[in-house]
Amino acid sequence: MLALPLAAQNASTPADPWKALSFLEGTWAGDTQGKEGVSTNGTYTFRRELGNHILARHVTKDAGCKGPAGFDCEHSDLLYVYEDAPRQPLKAIFFDNEGHVIHYDVSAPDAETAVFLSEASRPGPRFRLTYQLKGTVMSGKFQMQMPGQTDWKTYLEWSGPKQK
Repeated sequence: MLALPLAAQNASTPADPWKALSFLEGTWAGDTQGKEGVSTNGTYTFRRELGNHILARHVTKDAGCKGPAGFDCEHSDLLYVYEDAPRQPLKAIFFDNEGHVIHYDVSAPDAETAVFLSEASRPGPRFRLTYQLKGTVMSGKFQMQMPGQTDWKTYLEWSGPKQK
C-alpha cells in the first residue's frame, strides 16, 4: 500500500465548509427599514444545529413593528444553511408564515460577506439576501430582481451590533 505524505493527505481533506460563514454566528440586533414605511426591531440568531450539519437563523421581534395597513407585523421565518453534498457549495432554504419557500445558493465573496442568491431556474422573481459585517455591526439587505430585469430592488435593509 502506498502511503501519501501528510501534506498530500491534508490537501485532499475537505476544508471546513462553515468557516466562511462563521462571522454570522451569534445573536444580532436587527433594526429594519423597508419600503412603504416598514420598521421593525428585534434580534436574529445564527447558530449551528443538528450536530453542526446546518446553520440556522431564527428571528425574534422585541420592540415592535410599524407598517402600512395590511403589512404583516406577525411575520416569522426560518433560514437553514446546509451542505447538500460533501465538497459542494453550501445551499440554503427559507420558509415563512406566508407560505414562501426560497432556495438559495450561498457564497462568501470575502471574510465578512455572505450572499444568498435564489436559483435562476425557478419561475418568478429572483431574490438576493446579503449579510455584511462592518466593524462590529452586521448589515443585511433583501432584494428582488423581476423576470427580464437586470436591476435589483431593495425590499428590506437592517443593521445592528452583536448581542451575544
